[in-house]
Amino acid sequence: MMFDVRLFLAITAGQSAGIASRMLRRGGGTTLPGLVARRIDPHTLRKLTARLPQGVALLSGTNGKTTTTRMIAATLAADGRALLHNRAGANLVSGVTTTALAGASPDGRLRAQIALFETDEAAFPDVAAETHPRLVVLHNLFRDQLDRYGEVDTVAAGWRAALERLPATTTVLLNADDPAVAALGEGLTAQVRYYGLNDVRHAAGSAAQIGDARFCRRCGAPYRYTALFYAHVGHYRCEACGAARPIPVYALERLDLHGADHATLCLTFPGGAMEVHLPLPGLYNAINALAATAACLELGVAAARIRTSLECFDAAFGRIERIDAGGRPLLIALIKNPVGATETVRMLTEARKFHTSTAPEVSPAPSHHDSPLIASNTNHNLHLFILINDRHADGTDVSWLWDAEFERLTGCVAHVTVSGTRAADMAVRLKYAGVEPERMTIADDPSHALDAALNRLPPGATLYVLPTYTAMLDLRAELVRRGWVRPFWEH
Repeated sequence: MMFDVRLFLAITAGQSAGIASRMLRRGGGTTLPGLVARRIDPHTLRKLTARLPQGVALLSGTNGKTTTTRMIAATLAADGRALLHNRAGANLVSGVTTTALAGASPDGRLRAQIALFETDEAAFPDVAAETHPRLVVLHNLFRDQLDRYGEVDTVAAGWRAALERLPATTTVLLNADDPAVAALGEGLTAQVRYYGLNDVRHAAGSAAQIGDARFCRRCGAPYRYTALFYAHVGHYRCEACGAARPIPVYALERLDLHGADHATLCLTFPGGAMEVHLPLPGLYNAINALAATAACLELGVAAARIRTSLECFDAAFGRIERIDAGGRPLLIALIKNPVGATETVRMLTEARKFHTSTAPEVSPAPSHHDSPLIASNTNHNLHLFILINDRHADGTDVSWLWDAEFERLTGCVAHVTVSGTRAADMAVRLKYAGVEPERMTIADDPSHALDAALNRLPPGATLYVLPTYTAMLDLRAELVRRGWVRPFWEH
């Protein structure tokens, strides 16, 4: 291999920038090294990933990509694969480049066999173009931050253009239950396979939240849903042209949720089936595990290895992260858009007894209060700490709070402490959702708010923390200062 002077300079400068960033406590050095290296050699990422003997796997989506990617990474590591993985969550091109730099020697040799990169929705086309992936997983597509990326159709168009450039040697895994994602698989040169949830007991029974993918991608007519799990994710069909949910090759046939603790999954795949006891709660985490299983099987990992890895999985920081806060339990669940917030609230509040009959056909748009899975719990037993910021990484438009189903909290809240730069907006939203003002405390300073929430926590109770992205980083910095967690780049 010919010595590449420009690449050598890019690697050396980038790695030095990362060391300096950490020494000066300017962050974890998860982005700066990539920026520096790319200024010297714009092809740094392409050159490094081309040297990986087992290639590159990419995963993108609006919700669940960090958790799903970590599930895949843990399984590949357990399978003995030497892995490059942007574990700290820096998922733009600069962050992905930083990850590649971290695994490189000055002359560009890599210790890893395979790379696994989580990518931001908008960054996916560029990362795919530079890394020539062997596997792509597109998990879901929802309206996220209106001031960042605009509408779902814009992101979907970018994804489609990127997929059209992939060769037949690439495998593309798509979520069959998300019509915005599933439609991307039509007519590709790459090999396309689907995964999806077949257990219709988890259908919410309401079309009130269908907004991002209401109309058929092929002809423009409205979809008709026979089962709707959340947002626009479910079992759908266009009665005008016949376009319908693809039959998944990898299926979650049965899902039993066990409170805010864990779930039992029955998964089927070509040539087999397995039961997994997942140590994470919630419908969306079960679907994350399904996607991770499909990806690992496509990468040649044995099913038994996948099951063992998933059953030992620890969530990423801020994503159903359990913390011992000086003897009092915290559970941190990141919320950043209407779908994620709704599903987190649903996980915390809903009664986990499902109808045993087939889910009813979804009517045009009844209130979400009619959902059979809304909790009938009126025990007022939830202790919440909600932190809402409006910085650039959160999205400066917080109108999404009104699209999330905080009404599910009615009758379930013992007390909620609200903080962050948009605490007042959140308090107003909760009031209109039916949470009594006497059960709310607003505290401008997040550190003082944390103390107030913990001091109200009765013995044996858990404080459920729901922060936006930068609020989560601020909170973890405070938890690090108190010695309750490690910095995220040390995980």
